[in-house]
Amino acid sequence: MTGKDGQPDGHTHKGEWLSSERALGRRLDREFYARNVLQVAPELLNKVLATADGRSGRIVEVEAYRGADDPASHGYRGPTARAAVMFGPPGHLYVYLIYGIHWCANVVVETDGACAAVLLRALVPLTGLEAMRLARGPAAKRDSDLCNGPGKLTQALNIDGTCNGAELLASSRGIAIFDDGMPPPQTPAISTRIGINRGADLAWRWYVPGVASLSRP
Repeated sequence: MTGKDGQPDGHTHKGEWLSSERALGRRLDREFYARNVLQVAPELLNKVLATADGRSGRIVEVEAYRGADDPASHGYRGPTARAAVMFGPPGHLYVYLIYGIHWCANVVVETDGACAAVLLRALVPLTGLEAMRLARGPAAKRDSDLCNGPGKLTQALNIDGTCNGAELLASSRGIAIFDDGMPPPQTPAISTRIGINRGADLAWRWYVPGVASLSRP
C-alpha cells in the first residue's frame, strides 16, 4: 500500500511483511506484555519497533501510565471512548492525538481491563531512514532528530490514528516489536515523566543513557 506521496504507507495487513523481518529477531509475545507496566516499560528499552514497509528503530525512551492510581493516565477516571484500547488486552497499540497535530503510540500491557500502557518516547533509527527523512521533512536536521520524541517517531514511521488498536502480536496493521538480542541496559536512567502536571512526582520514565536520539537528556 502507498500513501499520497507514493511512499509505502506502513499500514499493511498480516502476512505482508518484507523478507527483512527475519533479521529483526523474535517478535515479542503476549507473555511479555501481560505483566506489570513498571516491569514491562524498562524492558522495552533496546527492543525494535518496526513497520512492514521496512522502517524500524530501537526503543531508547519510554514512560509508564497506569489506570486509576495514576492521575496522568487517560484511564484515571475510568473507560472512555478515546482510551478504550488502553483497557483492552495486552499487546495492542494505543494511538491518540495531542495538541491536535501529534500522534502518540503506546503499548498496552498487563491484563484485559487493567488500563496500563507504555508511551514510546524515542527511537534510534535503524532501517528505512530515507522514508523517515521524507516523512519528517526539514524539521529533522540530523538523523538523531528523526525519532527523538513521541510525535516525531510516529511521523517518521507513519503511525497515526488508523493504527489505534493494532495487534502487535500478529502485526495486524504492519506494526510489531522485536527482540533482536540486545538486552535492556542493566542500569537505565530514570526520571519523572515529561510534559504532565498531574502525577508529576512519579519516576516512571526510563531511557538509555548517553543516546543522542532522546527527547530530553
